[in-house]
Amino acid sequence: MATPPQASPGYSRTITPQMDSLSSKPDQSAMSPAPPTISSGAPRFPPPISQQDQIPSPSIKLPTMLSPANGVKTGSSVPHMSTPPGPPVFASPVRPAAVPFRTSPATPQPVAFSSASSLPTSSPPYFSNGSVELQQQLPSAMEEPVPDGKSPCVLFSAHKVLKHKKQANVPSLGFGVLVSPGRDTSPGPQVIQRDPHRCHDCGAYSNLYSNILIGSGQWQCVICGNLNGSEGEYIALSKEELRNFPELSSPLVDFIQTGNKRPSFVPVTDSRTSAPVVLVIDECLDEQHLQYLQSSLHAFVDSLPPTTRIGIILYGRAVSVYDFSEESIASAEVIPGGASPTQEALKALIYGTGISLSPMHASKEVAHLIFSSLRPYKLNVPEASRDRCLGTAVEVALAIIQGPSADFSRGVVKRPGVNSRIIVCAGGPNTYGPGSVPHSYTHPNYPHKEKTAIKWMEHLGREAHQQNTVIDILCAGTCPVRVPVLQPLAKASGGAFVLHDDFGEAFGMNLQRASARAAGSHGLLEIRCSDDILVTQVVGPGEEAHIENHETFKNDLSLCIRMLSVEETQCFSISMENRHDIKSDFVFFQFAIQYSNVYQADITRVITLRLPTVDSVPEYLQCVEDEVAAVLIAKRTLLGAKSHSDAIDMRTTIDERVKDIALKFGSQVPKSKLRRFPKEISLLPEFLFHLRRGPLLGNIVGHEDERSVLRNLFLNASFDLSLRMVAPRCLMHREGGTFEELPAYDLVMQSDTAVVLDHGTDVFIWLGAELAADEGRSAAAVAACKTLAEELTELRFPAPRILAFKEGSSQARYFVSRLIPAHKDPPYEQEARFPQLRTLTTEQRTKLKSSFIHFDDPSICEWIRSLKVVPPEPI
Repeated sequence: MATPPQASPGYSRTITPQMDSLSSKPDQSAMSPAPPTISSGAPRFPPPISQQDQIPSPSIKLPTMLSPANGVKTGSSVPHMSTPPGPPVFASPVRPAAVPFRTSPATPQPVAFSSASSLPTSSPPYFSNGSVELQQQLPSAMEEPVPDGKSPCVLFSAHKVLKHKKQANVPSLGFGVLVSPGRDTSPGPQVIQRDPHRCHDCGAYSNLYSNILIGSGQWQCVICGNLNGSEGEYIALSKEELRNFPELSSPLVDFIQTGNKRPSFVPVTDSRTSAPVVLVIDECLDEQHLQYLQSSLHAFVDSLPPTTRIGIILYGRAVSVYDFSEESIASAEVIPGGASPTQEALKALIYGTGISLSPMHASKEVAHLIFSSLRPYKLNVPEASRDRCLGTAVEVALAIIQGPSADFSRGVVKRPGVNSRIIVCAGGPNTYGPGSVPHSYTHPNYPHKEKTAIKWMEHLGREAHQQNTVIDILCAGTCPVRVPVLQPLAKASGGAFVLHDDFGEAFGMNLQRASARAAGSHGLLEIRCSDDILVTQVVGPGEEAHIENHETFKNDLSLCIRMLSVEETQCFSISMENRHDIKSDFVFFQFAIQYSNVYQADITRVITLRLPTVDSVPEYLQCVEDEVAAVLIAKRTLLGAKSHSDAIDMRTTIDERVKDIALKFGSQVPKSKLRRFPKEISLLPEFLFHLRRGPLLGNIVGHEDERSVLRNLFLNASFDLSLRMVAPRCLMHREGGTFEELPAYDLVMQSDTAVVLDHGTDVFIWLGAELAADEGRSAAAVAACKTLAEELTELRFPAPRILAFKEGSSQARYFVSRLIPAHKDPPYEQEARFPQLRTLTTEQRTKLKSSFIHFDDPSICEWIRSLKVVPPEPI
């Protein structure tokens, strides 16, 4: 939806609810048009292709892309997919979007690999023309302008690359890319139902930048320069004929194979709706928590598609597996929870007469009956001391999903459990059976038992991942759940770990959205770059994969990452450096994602992009994407914040980072030894200021477990959600139901207005005292704010909590603590950020000043000056 004109010349704009985009900053992710040039010093290039015979790679209109949350419908040669949108971004057009881990460096690249999820991301890819130049000439080739491409699945921190290694490898700013392997976009690439052409030397894929000999059909690899055959497929009489090959005309293509060579493959029409969802429910809840949980469970089963198979398991001191064959009573098989279930017990359960998994169309009423039969915990035992055998319950759930180990029918091995999901509803820690910890932290052997439990949980999560089963753990209530013990279970399986205040609305929404999240499986991400570029670190939901391709590809130097699952809400943060000074005019990047989608079709998504190189530092800074750079810096920083003390240290690293950026890229202030922060990236300090004082590194979230969960969620999260978690988005309600976007400063707290603050995992609605006194206006404003909040977060996972409160209330501290304090700044600096203040009377200014809740935190200008740096001009 088009946005109305800005309400003021300052940082603001007016929007209305039910919009497709809520941002104002022009799309800066498009790469500058420039012709590709392959370095004349490239030693491995074959004789090059003549200019008059090189083929073009024209832009074409592309249908909707494949995504792991979707699949290919039977009989459709060009399937159209759709995946849920997510949060809009801060101060920019809507664009796309981890528990850390480290593995040994990839050979031969020295990679420090670390591990840890919208609205459509950007406008359709546009292309600019350029020409390709090579050392020498090959006959029978055609050269035409080749388009520069871009993809919302890949967001670089800058649209150009500095040529000089010393300038490019400044770690305080850095260079990198955010890759969202499962992200959907519109328009998407064509789907190609054949095998891709790959370089015989390095394994790279043919792409729109490849030089083609149209007479012989040979193509030249942009990564290593090797000349490869195409089995005659690229032989053409003219360049127009080659435009029919999507991989030669688009930066993003999906290759699909519906035939599957895996022995366990069984074709299905819609495995997404038939794959099991098993609920593993804590039965040690007090009455109040249980009532909320029952309401959420009833709503959950009503939301499931009729073909979805569901299982229900309760756990306490024992595991109860409910039987759907009983229609009039809630009946369950009970298994002791003190140890892992025996094979005999599992066989009796799986081969027995009971039905543990049943499609919703046949079992909805039984499920409602089961939930209604749940009873609160009766014994007089503290919540943290109640016996809960969560580990045993998950083992039983995995056995039910897997079913018989091999059911031979017509020579095909059937294995249920493809893309299955276990959702754990936990109200307390695992204190009984395998993977358990003592009830009390004061237990003399607690550290050892906790370490043993963590290893056991991680092993169980890996077993689930091998069975293509994702485990989501949704916790709620006031009882500590021992996050360090349970989190590895969700992480290792590719699932999510989410904390809630209670089992109410937000919990119920996440329960529904978790089950609807379709995940691809067997994911593998391959990263290939020009020889000039070195991958130094990867952060995301995966682990380094050591794959030997030397028999197929002699010099495959790609970095391979095994993805725990392939979902639209995930993102990999990849840091890069220059190996040496770059002599060529372009560098190339190729990302190949192989996975099986929810319809069990094998997909290979290939994204190939090139970036121009520059000598000028100011020109490079103008191409830096503040938001992408901020998210990359935040993910690198959060990787080191494993505890509260680490978080304090990370705040210091942010201070040093700002000082170093000013030193390396800033300008000297006349008649002073100070340096001014570069104006080209003036938004970056604001993002970093939000980061250092917000919930990820600051103290505004009370318990360390909550901060730990937020950090791990952030490391895996999509670009959109990551950006919102770093810097909140502030929207002020105006008359007529419109909203004006303003900077997240405390100057927005004007008593006659209502404000919505979207901080990713939390959305706050603040109502000014003067507006609250007018019952009619306040009711309309609150209703509009709630509608906007619901629209902004409609399909976000995890669903944020939405809190509304009035000015001066105790809860208002949640809101104020996330705003940048600016009331102490001089009036001219306040007016620079808020031009609206110039129209206020003295009386109105006094009212505004009295509404501030005074904290000791410095303003952003005070913070930057305290670092011996002069703030950039906009700040």
